[in-house]
Amino acid sequence: MRSKLFVPASRPELFAKARASAADAISFDLEDAVVEARKDEARLVLGDWLKNQMAANTRQAVIVRVNAMDTQHFAKDLEAAVEQGVDILNLPKPPSADAIREAADRMARIEKQKGIAKPIQLLLNIETPLALRSAAALASADQRVMGLQVGLGDLFEPLGIDRQDVAAVHNVLFAVRLAAGEAGVLALDGAFANVADAAGYTREAQMARRLGFAGKSCIHPSQIALANEVFYPSMAEIEDAKAVVEAAKSAAAQGLGAFMALGRMIDAPFLRRAETILALAGVSI
Repeated sequence: MRSKLFVPASRPELFAKARASAADAISFDLEDAVVEARKDEARLVLGDWLKNQMAANTRQAVIVRVNAMDTQHFAKDLEAAVEQGVDILNLPKPPSADAIREAADRMARIEKQKGIAKPIQLLLNIETPLALRSAAALASADQRVMGLQVGLGDLFEPLGIDRQDVAAVHNVLFAVRLAAGEAGVLALDGAFANVADAAGYTREAQMARRLGFAGKSCIHPSQIALANEVFYPSMAEIEDAKAVVEAAKSAAAQGLGAFMALGRMIDAPFLRRAETILALAGVSI
């Protein structure tokens, strides 16, 4: 999921355009992008579109970001968002592992009522100090959890932390990546608000890529190509990965667990990394 495009759920004129874009995933937003007075309208519009108008498109993942569990909107959001064709529910500000299990149970009941056979997954936003401190426990709370997503705006702005402080950004991304790794789920980078600063978006995406993140949010279509390029393996990475996998085959035939390739010592962790790169690039060997 290299690129994830946010679309306000209150703006149905953008839905088809988003689905026709090059984004790997579309995230329909019922939370921050919808003002309080239009929450009910947005739920109705999105719910109707999901049930009756969503064109089949197996390439893109469909995500719905709901309002937080401690709001009056959460229960209604679930009713609108848990629909056939939705792949992931994006949960902001999860307060605890127990709350995530509660959300998963409520989703299961709605799926049963609506005859939805494939369980909808959960993407958790790490955007509060509490969530950052307990990120690994949150990620491990339920089998529906497929990933953690960084939310630097919500995390930094109330605390007066400068978004331009590269060390602060790096520390948060590193902590979230390790938490996701502990739970065996994806780590996804969040939004970059300055749409005009393509270079800044790219630099932040490159940092996330170096830390093992799978992709980054986009709040404007112009950011999709930037994310897709950054999070797609380079030709050099693909060629190196091919060399490692080929060398591993030869080493396995000789009964070797560790071997030399490209002038480096290679063992199981490095081989898994090479296999992941080839899988991302769609290369079989």
